[in-house]
Amino acid sequence: MANHTFPRELRLLTPEHFKNVFNEPVRAASPHLTLLAKANTLGHPRLGLTVPKKALKRAVWRNRIKRLTRESFRHKQHELPAIDIVVIAKAGIGQLSNAEISHLLDKLWRTLSRRCNG
Repeated sequence: MANHTFPRELRLLTPEHFKNVFNEPVRAASPHLTLLAKANTLGHPRLGLTVPKKALKRAVWRNRIKRLTRESFRHKQHELPAIDIVVIAKAGIGQLSNAEISHLLDKLWRTLSRRCNG
């Protein structure tokens, strides 16, 4: 049975980790989210989140997007290649329902996997 946790090892924690991904990334984008990815040598994917105040003014709204993204990643981590991913939220994502955000993330994870493996 697969372990569906989100431990510290699966997170991008330092500014250097984020900068590495921003340098020549593979992109998967929609009008509401942009996913940037870069291969790593760790053997598992890692996730970093950026939800700017400009996109969502209230902390509660930003936290909702982060929570949904982490949950989606937690379930899809075993299907993803060994890549570092930064998820960037854009204005308008707060208007989507939880189900719509989950569906959008599933689609973007698949796109990213295809682009990083192929």
